[in-house]
Amino acid sequence: MNIKDSWLKSGYVNESVPTNIDIKKEIVRLKEEKDAIIMAHFYQTNEIQDIADFVGDSLALAQKAAKTDAKIIVLAGVHFMGETAKILSPYKTVLVPDLNAGCSLADSCPPEAFKAFVDKHPDHTVLTYVNTTAKIKALSDIVVTSTNAKNIVDSLPKDEKIIFGPDRNLGNYLNSISGREMVLWDGACHVHEKFSVEKIVELKAEHPDAVVLAHPECKKPLLLLADFIGSTAALLKHSISSDANKFIVATESGIIHQMQKESPEKVFIPAPPNDSTCACNDCEYMKLNSLEKLYNALKYEWPSIDVDEEIRKDAVKPINRMLEISKKAGL
Repeated sequence: MNIKDSWLKSGYVNESVPTNIDIKKEIVRLKEEKDAIIMAHFYQTNEIQDIADFVGDSLALAQKAAKTDAKIIVLAGVHFMGETAKILSPYKTVLVPDLNAGCSLADSCPPEAFKAFVDKHPDHTVLTYVNTTAKIKALSDIVVTSTNAKNIVDSLPKDEKIIFGPDRNLGNYLNSISGREMVLWDGACHVHEKFSVEKIVELKAEHPDAVVLAHPECKKPLLLLADFIGSTAALLKHSISSDANKFIVATESGIIHQMQKESPEKVFIPAPPNDSTCACNDCEYMKLNSLEKLYNALKYEWPSIDVDEEIRKDAVKPINRMLEISKKAGL
C-alpha cells in the first residue's frame, strides 16, 4: 500500500511529524502561508482550542464559516461540522483533521429511515438539530442548534405541526418548555446519555454549594437535577456571570478548559458517566483530532470535505433560515 492509499484508508494523513520542529509554530506558519482559519469546537482538546483562531459551539461555528474570508477552513470538530462549513462555503477548501471524527447522534438518524419518517407526517414542518449529516439537513425545513432551538420553535405558529430530530432528549426538553407536542425522532448523543444521575447526586452531596450545569441533550432525570440548562455556549456564559464559585458540569468535558480560562478562581467538576470510574465524560470522536493531524491537514490540504452540489443546495436553505431567525433574535 502506498502512502496516499494509506491516508485514504485511515481517514487522515498519518505521516509522522518531525520531532525537531515546533509544531505549534509550524501550524501558525502554515495557516498564514495558506490563508487558513482554524475553527475549533468547545469539545476539542485543550491544545487545539488554544491554537485555534476561533472557538465556539455549533451555532457560532456555522456563523463564522458563513462570514470568513479565509481560503481554507480547518474545522477541528466532527464530520457534520465540516459538512456544515462546506455547505455554507462551497468554494472554499474545508479540512477536518480526521475523517473518522463522526458523531453518534448524527449516526442515529439514517437518511433513508428519516425520509420515511418525514413522509409519514406530510403536513409537518421538519426541524432538525445541527448534529446531522448534509443529507438530513437537505430533508429539513429549518436547522436548529441547542442555542437557538427554543427561539426557532417559538417563532413558528402555535398550531404548526412539527417534526423534531434526531435528539429525543433535546426534543423532549423543548416540548416541556415550549408547550409544544413535536413528533420526535428517537436518536441521542452517547456522551450525554451516559451521565450518571446517581453519581451526580453523590457529587452534589459532597459539594452542596455547587451549581449543576447541564446540556439539554441529557436525559430528563438529570435535567431535573440541574440548576441551569443550556447550550455549551450558554453554560460557559452562565459559569462566568454566576456568583457561584463551584460547578458540576454535565456536558462533554472539553468545555471546562474555556470555563477555567474565563474564571480561574472557580472550581469546575466534570459530571461522571455511568460506565466508568473516571470523573469525566469525553467524546472519543471529538478527541480523535490532534495537533499532529491538524498540522498534516494544513500541510497536505487533506482530508477535505465534499458535499454533493444538489444535496448542498437543499441543505443550505434550512441553515440559512436558522441563521436569519437567529439574527432577528439577537443570537
